[in-house]
Amino acid sequence: MSTPTTTPSGETYDQTVNTLATLQDQLVDMAEGFIRALPNFAIAIVILIVTWIVARMAVGMAKKGIGKTDMRPSLKNLIDTVLKLGVWIIGLMIALIVVMPGMTPASLIAGLGIGAVAIGFAFQDIFENFLAGVLIMLREKMRIGDVIECDGIMGKVEHITLRETHVRKLSGEVTLVPNSILFKNPVEILTDDTMRRHEVVAGVSYDTDLDHAAHIIRQAVESVDEVDVDKGIDVFAQEFNSSSVDFNVRWWAGSTPRNMWESKDKVIRAIKRALDDEGIEIPFPYITHTFKERVPLGREPGETVSEA
Repeated sequence: MSTPTTTPSGETYDQTVNTLATLQDQLVDMAEGFIRALPNFAIAIVILIVTWIVARMAVGMAKKGIGKTDMRPSLKNLIDTVLKLGVWIIGLMIALIVVMPGMTPASLIAGLGIGAVAIGFAFQDIFENFLAGVLIMLREKMRIGDVIECDGIMGKVEHITLRETHVRKLSGEVTLVPNSILFKNPVEILTDDTMRRHEVVAGVSYDTDLDHAAHIIRQAVESVDEVDVDKGIDVFAQEFNSSSVDFNVRWWAGSTPRNMWESKDKVIRAIKRALDDEGIEIPFPYITHTFKERVPLGREPGETVSEA
């Protein structure tokens, strides 16, 4: 080691030499430590490879075990994801302990807990959607293939992940809906059952026998093949409208939107045809104008018309 000098320039030179020597010693120690840790790194890499193999085997065994069951596809995906996540967490913890021998499982778990709290605050929305996705997959309702309506979004459920749900709109576009929206808002499942009730309003003129009109409308609806007659057909006189007495006609048919439009089209055609055959009027809106003074409809006696 150099001897300090009394001159200012000598003191600066001595400090620089000491700093470089210290840095060199630290680099040598780091290199030696890295070389000593190489076997541990190699073992950790082997552990990660084994973890990957075990995760694939666990998922494969789970698929074989539940493949022949009636479990929902979304729940099967959840089981696969949980198995992968659990195996990888255990494998990563073992690999970290091998690389850093001074770390114990207790300290690692404590560190992961503190880190999880910090990450949870930073990625609150992501974890909210993750937990919502888990709960959506666990519940029995809303299967893949169902037509749903939620928060102004209507379409067929194509895929459920742990963060978002893919909903194919009836016009063909795909909407990626965050799971938290589907979990926190009411979801209307249109295809929960194979049959659903549909309705249409049919109006007749005021001079019509309502009992006869209701009988004709009921027969017309019963003649439609898509209508499930066993579930019943309702024909209720609903209200006195401005130009007609309106009937609320309800029937049961397929639950998909396509089934709804097809059955409604045929029901409306059948009702119109039946009412026309019976001579029952489906009136246009009538408008009656009332004037305070008499409105002349022709020329007054002695009135002449001048031509321009």
